[in-house]
Amino acid sequence: MTLPSTRQLKKDFPFLKSGIAFLDNASTTQKPQCVIDATTDYYRASANVHRGIYQLSERATEQYEAVRDHVQRLIGAEAREEIIFTSGATASLNTVAYMLAQQLTAGDEIILTAMEHHSNLVPWQLIAKEKGLKLVFLQPCDDALSIDELEKRITARTKVISMTHVSNASGYIVPVADFARVAHARGIRVVVDAAQSVPHMPVNVQELGADFLAFSAHKMCGPTGVGVLYGKRELLEQFEPIHGGGSMIEEVTLEASTWAPLPAKFEAGTPNIAGVLGFGAALTYLEQIGFATIQKTVDEVYDYACTQMADCYGVELYGPKDRALRQSILSFTVDGVHPHDVATILDQEGVAVRAGHHCAQPLMQCWGVPATTRASLYFYNTKNDVDRLIAGIAKAQSIFAT
Repeated sequence: MTLPSTRQLKKDFPFLKSGIAFLDNASTTQKPQCVIDATTDYYRASANVHRGIYQLSERATEQYEAVRDHVQRLIGAEAREEIIFTSGATASLNTVAYMLAQQLTAGDEIILTAMEHHSNLVPWQLIAKEKGLKLVFLQPCDDALSIDELEKRITARTKVISMTHVSNASGYIVPVADFARVAHARGIRVVVDAAQSVPHMPVNVQELGADFLAFSAHKMCGPTGVGVLYGKRELLEQFEPIHGGGSMIEEVTLEASTWAPLPAKFEAGTPNIAGVLGFGAALTYLEQIGFATIQKTVDEVYDYACTQMADCYGVELYGPKDRALRQSILSFTVDGVHPHDVATILDQEGVAVRAGHHCAQPLMQCWGVPATTRASLYFYNTKNDVDRLIAGIAKAQSIFAT
């Protein structure tokens, strides 16, 4: 099959017809028309799932559960029961943190990294304060993480390692599988924030060694308000649910309740049905392109962007120096120009980027800066988008040099 060009793919996205170079894909991606249609089609004829015995409800349930099967295949989970739908990666990471907390006691240790998104840091801080746990941090050296440091940090009280797969601020690709092998050899559970990896590359939870893994639909052309929590079935069976309500129960009396089998046990209440169906359309769309093709396409534009950025006077690019350790994200500062001012000038030039700490303030502190400007790529971006980015940076420099 001949795949369409990036220029042709842009036509699938209503917003991209505006001509804006959208370079904030690490925050969220644009939605193709097929995803918008799948979402609105549900709202034209709505019914709840897992409840009604009439045709409309049964059809919605079948479509909803088909997306669960699709996600299972996508990440290589052993069973569909291991796929829990949430409201996003943040909700998924909070859920697994509070589940694991059920088996943690005062003095137990959680290993994190200094480059985590706040979604994989703040929940652990809350739990550590509540239960008297100790948080231990791996510090990046040259913006990369060391297996040797991990082995030095592990103690008899280490119970969990929770880490990003790809840094949302630097694009650093963490060798999670290597870290997981070290952890599992010592009986430590591994949680992976895959919000920035699943949209860009083939990810298999078995090969990665993840006990739990979280990601969001909206970073891969799906709707907002939909996330996935993968957990090994034998582990999910051990924990009490985090939320209570309808759908997740087997039997309820005034005195007590029992829980429905997985995955319903962790999906209380009416889910984001329209969002999940839209996510299913996004997965089909992305698989038609192919995740290997997505990775190759982004890498080509990213290589070009890194080369162009390196030639920009007064621009510092953050992250590992070795290009092979990074993907899709360019986090940078411009001498004499605040990151917010850079982003404002770029916006005036029709280029959308993000400026700030990117919900990774500890990493900014490691870099010694309060903020950066971040351009992040997806498969619908082109070298022309990069050229407009570089031209906009030059304009910001010229304005603030006067």
